Amino acid sequence: MDAIVLAGGFGTRLREVIPDVPKPMAPIAGRPFLEILLSTLSRKGFKRVVLSLGFMADKISGHFGEKFAGMDLTYVVEEKPLGTGGAVRLSLTQCHQDHVYIFNGDTFLDLDIGALEQHWQRHKLPIIVGRKVADTGRYGRLLVVEDRVQGFTEKGQAGPGLINAGCYVLNRGQLDHFPLNTQFSLEADYLASAVTIQPFDLFSTDGQFIDIGIPEDFKLAQSLLAGIV
Repeated sequence: MDAIVLAGGFGTRLREVIPDVPKPMAPIAGRPFLEILLSTLSRKGFKRVVLSLGFMADKISGHFGEKFAGMDLTYVVEEKPLGTGGAVRLSLTQCHQDHVYIFNGDTFLDLDIGALEQHWQRHKLPIIVGRKVADTGRYGRLLVVEDRVQGFTEKGQAGPGLINAGCYVLNRGQLDHFPLNTQFSLEADYLASAVTIQPFDLFSTDGQFIDIGIPEDFKLAQSLLAGIV
């Protein structure tokens, strides 16, 4: 299995807390968050990860090198900010398998990779991972009909529901119609329209989920992820 981890963001909302390291390297219970994420991917069976880097890229590549936790690491560094879509498009050129897992470098998601892989093998359709939360206001909601994602709602709708967990399984050639090194958002510029044109399966999980991208959740993660080896 090939995985892409998007780790190139500026982490603007965390600058007051961690001014000297890129957001994925933010210390969580004494360890860089990206160490926790990569260690988890290794335990779940990944052998190769493509790290998409941008801001302070050398602090990440210098820390991890070519191997970590038994996995081979490949680095793709943006020469200019490409957005989530442009970063994935560029990283897909370094992937070898017919399908690729996409993860955010600032989000921990305890996911049953075995079940997700089986789902892919049965249907061979792109997958959006959804997560049930008590309040969708911060994230927006997934619109789902018969286990297919049909659309996305804007942020601000309070109450329980299903959100986009920021994890995807895509065909390796899924974004080939976008030129390389073009800036675009995977969510707004691709997925929002793509789900209305072609089938995207939903894979729903109740696994632990936390996005460290805001100071409040960064502090919460210190205790929630302290026991992750």
